[in-house]
Amino acid sequence: MASSSYSNSPCAACKFLRRKCMPDCIFAPYFPPEEPQKFANVHKIFGASNVSKLLNEVLPHQREDAVNSLAYEAEARMKDPVYGCVGAISVLQRQVIRLQKELDATNADLIRYACNEMPAANPQFGRRMGHGGVSYDQSSGIYYPSPWNNDTCGERGDGSI
Repeated sequence: MASSSYSNSPCAACKFLRRKCMPDCIFAPYFPPEEPQKFANVHKIFGASNVSKLLNEVLPHQREDAVNSLAYEAEARMKDPVYGCVGAISVLQRQVIRLQKELDATNADLIRYACNEMPAANPQFGRRMGHGGVSYDQSSGIYYPSPWNNDTCGERGDGSI
């Protein structure tokens, strides 16, 4: 939470409104004199009276978040008077959808590429039966245990294949 030096300089709100900044000023902790544009935007969009009422209704530990939200919305309204921050959210959502489609297309291309590079898994070609009902794919060097025996990884009980 930013604080204002009451003796040196009034807060940005009091300076903008051309009034004396009192020690109990509701704006002082949230609109420091170093950020005059922050209050100017909030005042232009929401009005000082409405912001003051809102800050008095909000619990003290939530005021900083409320002011930050008001400042963000006010800045967005200054950039886009019709949609404000909803316009920015909409642009970002469209970008996410476009990027998701691009990612899906790229993943599909990768799957197609990987499937075309893989050798055909036809049991008639490339595989032959080894000892103990284990098939062996000559092109990849991978052992495939037979589904009809209970050994794992192509091993028999004595450790041989």
